Amino acid sequence: MSQTPTAAPVATADRPGVIDARPVRHPGRWVALLVILVLIAMMISSFMTNERWGFGDALTIMNQTPVLEGLWKGTIVGTVGAMVIGVFGGVLIAVLRLSENPVLRFVSFVYTWFFRGIPRLVLLAMIGSGVGYLYNKIDFGFPFGQQFASFLGLSSDFTFFTLNVNQFSSTLLAGIIGLGLSEAAYMAEIARAGILSVDTGQNEAAAALGMSRGKAMRRIVLPQAMRVIVPPTGNETIAMVKDTSLLSAIPVITELFYQTSAIGNRTLLIMPAFVAVSAWYLIVGSVLMVGQYFLERRFGRGFGTGAPNRRFMRPAAAGGA
Repeated sequence: MSQTPTAAPVATADRPGVIDARPVRHPGRWVALLVILVLIAMMISSFMTNERWGFGDALTIMNQTPVLEGLWKGTIVGTVGAMVIGVFGGVLIAVLRLSENPVLRFVSFVYTWFFRGIPRLVLLAMIGSGVGYLYNKIDFGFPFGQQFASFLGLSSDFTFFTLNVNQFSSTLLAGIIGLGLSEAAYMAEIARAGILSVDTGQNEAAAALGMSRGKAMRRIVLPQAMRVIVPPTGNETIAMVKDTSLLSAIPVITELFYQTSAIGNRTLLIMPAFVAVSAWYLIVGSVLMVGQYFLERRFGRGFGTGAPNRRFMRPAAAGGA
């Protein structure tokens, strides 16, 4: 059965005729693309024609033993140690900030106020030099233990452990603790935002099931809050990789930037040394970004508009509509 062509709609006062729609032109996009291409071409030309970059020397510096030792000990171990202290300390401080006890809320607020206000370079310099100036050693034990022991006529001063501050303040562990204490203040705000993103009905349901507040926090709230906590935590971890270069303020010499700078100053290969250390930071940061991507997918399941899970999709019936 043939179909007769329909006539074009007739324009009337209340109904327009055929609309000749044309796409909106964006000349600014082409101008921006041209500028970007020119800049990329200039960079490639500089890399290929300027021998002062010294990519061959940079590759040699990257594989030297002191640099690899600084990468492993100062950068990787320092990052892992500082982030462990920062994450666990931050979650604890966040829980204290949300506590009903005003004393705990005040103490946690003062902690975040102090460590967020002090630059990490200044903090590490204080740990490396200032603390050793104030205290030669720190005794861990009962307060006023020596006076109390002399009052009772005892020979013990109730001191369990004595820390030589001058020796400890220049170690990698001191730098890790300093970075971790600073990171805990930032992680506390991240964890607090994640906890507050969970609906209060979750706590009420956990309480109705007889869960304590601590168990509800571990089993119900924190697993749901991880969806909000993981992305900024990944950013903080990548930032911590770069902040380990501040360990030279302790001073810690087994650190990536310190070792590459020392080699560059000794061999007068300044720019190749910068290229080498930048390449290592980019490699470590890229690996962490991949790990962050998979963690975000893991804790973001069930949220957003991701692709449907094909395991739970039924195939359509043959010939069905």
